[in-house]
Amino acid sequence: MYYFTAAFFNSKLRCVANLTILKQINRVDNLISLRSVSTQKRTCPLLSVQPVRGLLDEKFQIAVTNLPPNQKVTLHSLHQSDDKDFWEAFGHYVSDEHGSVTGFKDESLGGTYDGTEPMGLLWSMRPIPGSRHGLRIRKRDIFRPMEVRISVYSGHLSQGFSQQTPLATSVTERWYVAPGVKRVNIREKEIRGTLFLPPGSGPYPGVLDLWGVGGDFVEYRSALLASHGFASMALEYLTPEDLSLEDTDASYFEKAYQILNNHPMVKKDHLAVLGLSLGSAITLSMASYSKVIKPQCCVCISGSHLMPVEKSLSELFELMKSHADKLCVNEDNQVILRNLILSLPCQSTKVDVGRIKCPLLLVNGDDDQTLPAVESAEDMAMMMEKAGNRHLLEILMYPDAGHLIEPPYSPHFRATNYKLEWTKEKIVMLWGGQTKPHAYAQEDAWKKILAFLWQHLSAPVSTVTSF
Repeated sequence: MYYFTAAFFNSKLRCVANLTILKQINRVDNLISLRSVSTQKRTCPLLSVQPVRGLLDEKFQIAVTNLPPNQKVTLHSLHQSDDKDFWEAFGHYVSDEHGSVTGFKDESLGGTYDGTEPMGLLWSMRPIPGSRHGLRIRKRDIFRPMEVRISVYSGHLSQGFSQQTPLATSVTERWYVAPGVKRVNIREKEIRGTLFLPPGSGPYPGVLDLWGVGGDFVEYRSALLASHGFASMALEYLTPEDLSLEDTDASYFEKAYQILNNHPMVKKDHLAVLGLSLGSAITLSMASYSKVIKPQCCVCISGSHLMPVEKSLSELFELMKSHADKLCVNEDNQVILRNLILSLPCQSTKVDVGRIKCPLLLVNGDDDQTLPAVESAEDMAMMMEKAGNRHLLEILMYPDAGHLIEPPYSPHFRATNYKLEWTKEKIVMLWGGQTKPHAYAQEDAWKKILAFLWQHLSAPVSTVTSF
């Protein structure tokens, strides 16, 4: 019995010892597992985009952390336009010794942009492979933000993003309209337009906003101006309801100016006129000849005084149609309009800018292939010098920028689909410009346009409402 009991006891001890060892092993395994999970959490890449919500002309900051040191990654942006087309941009980066990539200080080594470009993921956007040709982004519903999905991918990728799983993703909203901005439809005296009013009780300095012959009526620049403290009225003048182009003459713009000037929320006689392309030609003509339109200042983007608009738009288009043989087409079958404008018999009909009595800002790109911006600016300067009002003229000429100088960080469109207003023919219009210099022009010009308006309309430095 003694030996049996001892053997049994020894066996029992061995079982207890083995069980203790197994428990210790399990505890170690669990600890290793927990440490592994903790390490995985700690090394999971994090992507931050700040601010998550902001105005289109507000810069954002992108930062990626928790990457392995010296890892190659791709920052990628994706946007679906109001026309349901997808646009993308991407840059190639390498994380630093801390495993971080910071978009506002690190350099992109390649992609749709290179160098230190905090906003490159916006202004270098292009249609994704397989998209329709000749696309252009035009915001139609300004009360819906431009949503941009920003992702970080492992490696330096240039295609096939939809087939890859991103390491991290974030969505940022870019708004054309600040909180509190009001939109008012203008349907008065046959005038068709949209007035945007800043938050508050007013009155505000006013801007009459004239687009060019780009197609559909757009409101986003006026909405952005209102977000900066100006009562801005986007005027529809090419296809207004109940009107033909024969009716769209000087009196139409004078009525619109009066409606804006007499609005109770607008600071009377503190108005500017801002025009792009054909809108600039109209602005110059009204400022030179109208006895009704007496702006405190004018801004002309990519315009020309060589387009005679003293009568009706239909007469201007008939004149251009008669010179259609002067249109040039490049090797890519893109239409260059500037030569047609230069061919117009304008020496006797060009706008006499020597009559202008208010400060005038010209914003041009020297690679404008649509209007002769460089030649026009030089001639206008000489005309105003001869008339004694050259001191009123300020010219911004941007190297390698094209015709479509839009609000900052908007993608660059060198050539897009277009319908000629005077023939209704569908073409591809060459606007000109190179992507990076054009992006710089848009950012710098917008700041200087706002400063110019603030200076001459006595507007506050900024009245943007935070999101």
